[in-house]
Amino acid sequence: MTVNSNNQPNLESRRVNGKTGVSILSVLFATLLSSSVLAAEKSNPWDRKVYFGEQHLHTAASPDAFAVGTRGTWADAYDWALGKEVTLSTTGEKMKKSTPYDFVAITDHAEYFGVMPRLIDPKDPLAKSEFAKKLQNPGKGAMTDPHSAISTILRSLITSTPMPEYVTPQLLQENWAKYVKVANQYNDPGKFTTLIAYEWTSIPNGRNMHRNVFFRNDTGPKAPYSAFDSYHPEDLWTYLEVQRNAGNDTFAIPHNGNVSDGWMYSPNEFLGGPMDARYAKRQALNEPLTEIIQTKGSSDTHPLLSPNDEFASFELFQNMINVGQPSQIKYGYIRQGLVEGMILEDKLGTNPFKMGIVSGADSHSAYSNNEEFNFHGSHGATDDTPQKRLHPGMSPSGEPGSVVGTAGATGVWAEANTRAAIFDAMKRKETFGTSGPLIRLRFFGGWNYPKNLVDKKNFVETAYRKGVPMGSDLPKKAGKAPTFAVWALKDPESGNLDRIQIIKGFINKWGRTDEKIYDVAWSDDRKPDPKTGKLPPVGNTVDVKTAKYTNDIGDSQLSAVWTDPDFDPKQKAVYYVRVLEIPTPRWTTYDAVGNNLPMPTDVPATIQERAWSSPIWYTPAAMKTAKK
Repeated sequence: MTVNSNNQPNLESRRVNGKTGVSILSVLFATLLSSSVLAAEKSNPWDRKVYFGEQHLHTAASPDAFAVGTRGTWADAYDWALGKEVTLSTTGEKMKKSTPYDFVAITDHAEYFGVMPRLIDPKDPLAKSEFAKKLQNPGKGAMTDPHSAISTILRSLITSTPMPEYVTPQLLQENWAKYVKVANQYNDPGKFTTLIAYEWTSIPNGRNMHRNVFFRNDTGPKAPYSAFDSYHPEDLWTYLEVQRNAGNDTFAIPHNGNVSDGWMYSPNEFLGGPMDARYAKRQALNEPLTEIIQTKGSSDTHPLLSPNDEFASFELFQNMINVGQPSQIKYGYIRQGLVEGMILEDKLGTNPFKMGIVSGADSHSAYSNNEEFNFHGSHGATDDTPQKRLHPGMSPSGEPGSVVGTAGATGVWAEANTRAAIFDAMKRKETFGTSGPLIRLRFFGGWNYPKNLVDKKNFVETAYRKGVPMGSDLPKKAGKAPTFAVWALKDPESGNLDRIQIIKGFINKWGRTDEKIYDVAWSDDRKPDPKTGKLPPVGNTVDVKTAKYTNDIGDSQLSAVWTDPDFDPKQKAVYYVRVLEIPTPRWTTYDAVGNNLPMPTDVPATIQERAWSSPIWYTPAAMKTAKK
């Protein structure tokens, strides 16, 4: 068909219905997507394969995870990701991931990194301190004084006032070395990658400014830099720059802008005045990616920022962590930040928010819970049973337990399943995030793509040769509108696909951030409303009473070649893809039905899972931008 949501004759869209067979294209991509064979890391870009993984996970080595009862170890987390049966540390429940991951980054907090498990180990000298004894079980029942000890830990984190005896350089280096040793034991190039990483946890007055820090090599630094050292992002950037100058390549990924109180994508320096050119350049240098969704909600957009987006009310989590107060919405969401970055680029010469997209868990239970039907909680003993999860009370994160979501997943297009290849793919932003399902997604932009590109056997090679992949800048060219090629394949264990959308962000004639959403491919031969241009809903097969659904609607894959009908060659723009599944049961529905519990009323019974690509940017040929 040759239509789009505005009835413009510039779309070539192709459907392959999962109920009627498999196309040549799907066979081609089955080969391209195989992650079981090690590829040469210096191969052609069109030989890259997709690898799925977790880039944000906590174990008992994180003080807040330990405080909520988690005792799961680094080994437990890796075993879970590998698809091995593991034991939930709080309940003894046996559990197993349905679809294993290709890579994992355990990102325990730098603050008290690895200290808490040592405080309850009778063989460890740290266990002899008076504070440690409060956490220990003397053999006659409960710990002696766990509540005051845990309160001390959490208060220390929130106020950035460390207990000096637990943050010595020697202690931090010892614990880091133990972590690296386990990570290297599980790292299996070509089969399973363990990335060296940690979390820097800045949270002054509840404002979430957290970053996950990644390293390319097999050791990382001698020790992590923590928010106890400084809670200002620019000080973390100095640490990263020092590491790179020493030959240790590194970058940081911000997360949870939705609960940053409006600071994550602000035009101001953190807790300061207007951003200057140096600040913008350093942020762009050190933060190539940002996390779009995790258990504490989506940071894509908000209905108040995107009132014309019918899918904006997705997995909203709006209270600041541990504070219970709403976070400021403005400057807290990625979509606005992408355009705000272009405004800042006009002023400062650098776009500080030129970021690719990843997703994650931020689970504090030592496993990544990206499967709705396989959810076991995210916060240790506070939500490790259905009864606790569906209780109307507040979770440790500051929202009702039912509002907490399952984990997202990150897809990376890389030459091989190795640390170097995955790190490099993340750094160049050839990544995408999902709300959990392992949806495969391709997105390219160029100037001379043929309308039937996605039907060609050499689709991917041609797309790379004549354009750029997600995470890139379009080559500058005057006048002609760019063309985008997009392709998506469903997760075999999840719902069929509803539609593919391209979201365009731009600066309007009043100099403000603006957006437009285009449906570019969809299932089931629906037709847009001739008056509104809106595509009718795909339908809903979910039986809420049984928590079951069928894939009788939607398609197994969708693709399109699309040209922007509203292109202005003088106007900067940023484009990214959103792929939507048909409705499926949310984890809360699975829990309620499976355990004969009341259905929660504060969240929908169904969820339209989705994937988001990293963006592609357009800058007018006459404009100059700062060098990277």
